[in-house]
Amino acid sequence: MQATRTPRRALHGVLLLDKPIGWTSNDALQKAKGMLRAEKGGHTGTLDPLATGLLPLCFGAATKFSQVSLDADKAYRATLRLGQRTTTGDREGEVVEEHAVDVGRAAIDAAVARFTGEIDQLPPMHSALKHQGRALYDYARDGIAVERPTRRITVHAIDIVDWQSPTLVIDVRCSKGTYIRTLAEDIGVALGCGAHLSALRRTGSGPLGLDGAITIEALAALSEPERQALLRPVDTLLAGWPAVRLPDDEAGRFLTGLRRRVALGDAPAVRVYGTNPPAFLGSAHISCGELIADRLLSPLEVQAQS
Repeated sequence: MQATRTPRRALHGVLLLDKPIGWTSNDALQKAKGMLRAEKGGHTGTLDPLATGLLPLCFGAATKFSQVSLDADKAYRATLRLGQRTTTGDREGEVVEEHAVDVGRAAIDAAVARFTGEIDQLPPMHSALKHQGRALYDYARDGIAVERPTRRITVHAIDIVDWQSPTLVIDVRCSKGTYIRTLAEDIGVALGCGAHLSALRRTGSGPLGLDGAITIEALAALSEPERQALLRPVDTLLAGWPAVRLPDDEAGRFLTGLRRRVALGDAPAVRVYGTNPPAFLGSAHISCGELIADRLLSPLEVQAQS
């Protein structure tokens, strides 16, 4: 007997999920997508199974702007276990070195300061980066080390939250592409005792934080209308960008991709809205006094906001 497929529906918005430990980002996406019965969905950047915390999920029209969250700065709370180095750089690997931890707060302050600002970071072998079409972690599982270039990243700040030897807890604000696991190992090297990442929680992505984020368990306990009510507007990922509002006759032209003159200075990214109804239309940039569309909603997606 053939199983009955659950009917899907067009939903548009952003769900702030608090990802559980042990789940891949895609696991969490598919579970939430199923509970919402959403036709189209995507996540905004991979969190390792070891990590918990903020995972914005995009549905429908919001998927058009997922790259904004991928490119955004991130915030993490990381727990480091000093004195031990593992094969993977985190607690899931085997301990390959162990040293006594004889460091004070002053040494820790000096060590983390070395990794603030623009730095070059070597991506770990246990990562999803591709080499000749194959993920680096596949090579690592086979005991093969692949030569890989360093990446220039920016660590905006590292704040020490707690230090109870051998456990160090830090808050990190950084650019996209920063490997906190590698940062933990590098801090351990700077301290002379080694370290690995024992826990990681993402607390922020661009303008979004954990405030209002929901766990999979809590989402499952809600009714379908209650789940849908948790969806934030399509333009949530663009919060903080300047807003441009167009009169009714201009909004329709903008949605066809036509440029228009605006009495505004140049801007690399703006949010564009109509006035009646005051719906989000898409993203654009302003160059030489012209508003130029980048990502547009369809008329049906605009109508769905009302």
